[in-house]
Amino acid sequence: MPAADVAKLITRRDRAFREIVTLSGPPPSPRPARVDERFAHLVRSITFQLLATKAADTIHARVQQACGGTVTVASVLATGAGDLRGAGLNGVKASAMVELAEAVADGRVRPGAHGRMSDADVAREVTSVRGIGPWTAEMYLMFTLARPDVWPTGDFGVRHGWSLIHDLDEMVTEKELRPLGDPFSGVRSSVAWYCWQAVHESREAH
Repeated sequence: MPAADVAKLITRRDRAFREIVTLSGPPPSPRPARVDERFAHLVRSITFQLLATKAADTIHARVQQACGGTVTVASVLATGAGDLRGAGLNGVKASAMVELAEAVADGRVRPGAHGRMSDADVAREVTSVRGIGPWTAEMYLMFTLARPDVWPTGDFGVRHGWSLIHDLDEMVTEKELRPLGDPFSGVRSSVAWYCWQAVHESREAH
């Protein structure tokens, strides 16, 4: 569906989105990353778990440096959890990266097959690695595989943005937000993007 039509559909289903859609324009139409980029994208998502963007960018640059400039299965395995922790990761994230590399190497996680798999099957496979949770799987689905109907209700920014758009007195909870995405089935990744845009616009205004 063209991005302009996605924007119109969202505002038809919930008029509260009209202002942010007008401010932000049509949502992006991402393309899936190449197969040989998917592992590195997953590693990046692990870095970004529960971190502010600036801090995560800094740490991930150090992770790349520790891996010799390029994040691959081989470079992560060669670097090891100890040196990854030295780059600024906590123990859980460093171990998750190494375990992910091992899982890709032995075929338990198959980035090359993910383009043909359902969202649920991809998420199940990725989260089989200790230290990789639903948020990382959702970011991978949205930004690496370009899936249009991901609804990351555990993401703080999505919850914050939804609450701003709907002028709520208290931030919506993950449990409350989950069914609120149902009317947008098919385009929930774009709804999440507008929620993030609402947070951005709020910060710019202040």
